Amino acid sequence: MQGIDALADRLKDTEALVLIRERTKILAPLLKHLNKLKLISQRSVYPHIDIAASTELGTVVSSNLHSDTPSYAAAELTWGLVLAAMRQIPQQLAALKAGKWQTGVGSSLREKTLGIYGYGRIGSVVAGYARAFGMKVLVWAREASLARAKADGYEAAPSKAAFFGECDVISLHTRLVDATRGLVTAGVLARMKPTALLVNTSRAGLTEPSALVGALRAGRPGMAAIGAYEEEAKAPSTDCDGKRRMHARHRIRFPR
Repeated sequence: MQGIDALADRLKDTEALVLIRERTKILAPLLKHLNKLKLISQRSVYPHIDIAASTELGTVVSSNLHSDTPSYAAAELTWGLVLAAMRQIPQQLAALKAGKWQTGVGSSLREKTLGIYGYGRIGSVVAGYARAFGMKVLVWAREASLARAKADGYEAAPSKAAFFGECDVISLHTRLVDATRGLVTAGVLARMKPTALLVNTSRAGLTEPSALVGALRAGRPGMAAIGAYEEEAKAPSTDCDGKRRMHARHRIRFPR
């Protein structure tokens, strides 16, 4: 994120600020510099906006939480990562480019167990994809979310430990707030199967710092497919041939 002074200078003449993501913090130290700001429009949740400071300064914050609207784009990305990791699509593509053919076929999803951590707008859609692929779905979430999952015909895990231990694929679908920061610890990762896959298309902060890298090196889980990072590339890089290339945002990681 840019420094407050640089961001304040860029936004000093802004009257209406339209935010798409939660990446940039709009807090009191910044807001106090934006004397012309009258409106902040945020499409979804707004943990990154200081509502008290906005109210005090007379800035209106407008948001449509669309809590009952499925998020198909995020769910489709999640399922794309699941398929790519389990079927080793990146490895097979790399092998083909290197002149080799079908070095492996990966693993089938049918009859395996998909764990949904957080059963909301995205998790519920991903659960439906798993059902179509012949997978068992196991859910771990807050009580209200578990009740919705059960009503939709899915099984609730008996405990968080059992959830991480039983699932072949675990996909994280929960908001990043103080209560969920670092919820995926080294301890629960160590319970995962050596053949298991962890998918995170939510927020990087849900995983305890450095825990996932350590877990992959230890062999539990065996794979991780990540679509969310603490720091994301903001500008194109230049390779040795002078060609401009964007940094890959979505990656599948395997242990060394």
